[in-house]
Amino acid sequence: MEKAIIGKKVGMSQIFDTDGKVIPVTVIEAGPCVVVQKKTAEKDCYEAVQLGFEDVPERKLTKPEQGHMQKAGVSPKKHLKEFKLNKAAEMNVGDVVKADAFAAGDHVDVTGISKGHGYAGVIKRHGAHSLKATHGSGPVGRHAGSMGSGTDPSRIFKGKIGAGHMGVDQVTIMNLDVVKVDPELNMIVVRGAVPGPKGGLVTIRSTAKTIVEKKGEAGTSANPQKASARVNPQKASARR
Repeated sequence: MEKAIIGKKVGMSQIFDTDGKVIPVTVIEAGPCVVVQKKTAEKDCYEAVQLGFEDVPERKLTKPEQGHMQKAGVSPKKHLKEFKLNKAAEMNVGDVVKADAFAAGDHVDVTGISKGHGYAGVIKRHGAHSLKATHGSGPVGRHAGSMGSGTDPSRIFKGKIGAGHMGVDQVTIMNLDVVKVDPELNMIVVRGAVPGPKGGLVTIRSTAKTIVEKKGEAGTSANPQKASARVNPQKASARR
């Protein structure tokens, strides 16, 4: 069953796995969220739910937003996000989604807004090379350089790297592992980095990736050719 929740990024930390290796993790304060609206295939041609997160005074909302909350019969929420879920029909308006909707071992996709870096040059923004920092470089050591021929095609091709606004983009990190879930503190710990600053809004949902289960150990194969390859490390099949 597909699941989704809204939360805030608390920060990054480190934990140790069973082998003693250090694993970078991100702590997310997820939920509680309330189902504000429900869409069905019969009425709206697709199944989805709209989740509301973080209480806010009613005076902070516009009149259409206030009416939307009153119709749903829920307290005013600051953030609203719609999720298309296959099992949305099983949820009803007013249902509360908490962190325990996920469990350790689940695979999730986390979406957030990346940190803003202001107006940046090509070196910081795209990792371009600079000129030598010795005699003769002049004042153009960090410039973008040539943009192309002026005669033909007399224009700049799309996709050419250049200076500009860096960051503040929607970024989705896919197929992260849920390491730990704390329902009392509404905390979800995922393995890896999550885009955005501390306190940034993030959405967590079941991954869209196809999870391939690991196969058995190498010695479980009954194929005699594979068995001989493991015995003889000189064979090409053993070096793969």
